[in-house]
Amino acid sequence: MFNIERWQEIFEAISKNRLRTFLTGVSVASGIFILVILLGAGKGLQNGIEKQFERDAAGLIEVWSGTTTKEYKGLNPGRQIQYRDADYKQSVQKFDDKLDIRASSYNYWGAPFSYGKESGSYQYRGVTPEYDKVENLKIVQGRYVNDNDIANNEKVACIGMKVKTDLFKDKDPMGKEIIINGINFKVVGVFTDPGGEREEARAYLPLTTVQRAFGNGDKISNLFFTMKKTNDYDEALAQSEKFTQDLKNLLKSRNMVAPDDDGGVGVYNSVKDAKQFYDLNLYIRLFFWWVGICTIIAGVVGVSNIMLIIVKERTKEIGIRKALGASPFSIISMILHESIFITTIAGFVGLLASLLLLEFVGPMVQSEYFQNPQVDFNVALTTLALLVFAGAMAGFFPAYRAAKIKPIVALRDE
Repeated sequence: MFNIERWQEIFEAISKNRLRTFLTGVSVASGIFILVILLGAGKGLQNGIEKQFERDAAGLIEVWSGTTTKEYKGLNPGRQIQYRDADYKQSVQKFDDKLDIRASSYNYWGAPFSYGKESGSYQYRGVTPEYDKVENLKIVQGRYVNDNDIANNEKVACIGMKVKTDLFKDKDPMGKEIIINGINFKVVGVFTDPGGEREEARAYLPLTTVQRAFGNGDKISNLFFTMKKTNDYDEALAQSEKFTQDLKNLLKSRNMVAPDDDGGVGVYNSVKDAKQFYDLNLYIRLFFWWVGICTIIAGVVGVSNIMLIIVKERTKEIGIRKALGASPFSIISMILHESIFITTIAGFVGLLASLLLLEFVGPMVQSEYFQNPQVDFNVALTTLALLVFAGAMAGFFPAYRAAKIKPIVALRDE
């Protein structure tokens, strides 16, 4: 047990080796500091990746048209494929039993918007009612596009928060009419988007209205699908990849694209990309663990070395203690106390410094793929406990060596 005399002996032993003890403490503290910072950075990367996937529906499969690169059935390469309502309807009809969300859109960038004296250039999208689930939108006022709007070609708009702020300032936009590309639309809703201001600089309109009012016929720009949920990730990935391939084959067949032409039909499968991102994040975090643990090991080795030096310098003292009846256990305990004391204090300092850095500096470091670096406090404490245990092990071997010294040999030591 620790007592006042024991503490005095520890401080006296450490004070005799101030420089070595300081350098060893710095090594141990830097080890746990680096490990915790790296773990926090790994969590920041994970948060950033998860934030990216929050922008869209989980497991989203998006399809867009492209330009053919190969000749097929007498048609030259370089054709721009244009999807139509029939492509979407046929896709839904064929795969309906596998689908959870299905939606289509027609996109237009850089359209003039105006209300009163205020104006700006924004994007509008003609959409089907389920499209809000694709973008993970949050309606903060009013409503979204619905089935009645589609059936009756209603001239209504659900606008993003940025459009509301720019055109209406502090006014309530609900029920007001804005002019989009020269046509009046009644504002029926306002939304926010996890993607931020860029995604909120747009308006969503009924797809049928956009097709007829702006003379687009039955054209659509994109198709969106998510599949029914499964409990097993590998099964979900396999199903999504098969669906993706079958969907591409269907659209290629309908639009006269060669089966081996990857240019005409573009598909983004977020299920597949999510696995790649999370696998990459796992490898990064494992690498961070490896670097941090190696740094801690270096500090623990330093503790072991300094304890060997201390044992060497105190050989005669140890011999006297043994000659006066000190047991081997008391000798081992004396050395272990010093080893544990060094690693505990240094480890705590490193842990505290790293947590403070993550707490105050972490929130300032924000980027698209890096969000809120942090580390679980229980993990940090567990790491400190393992460090103290490692310090005890580092001190055990010099302590055991000291306990084995014969008093007569120790008293002769110069």
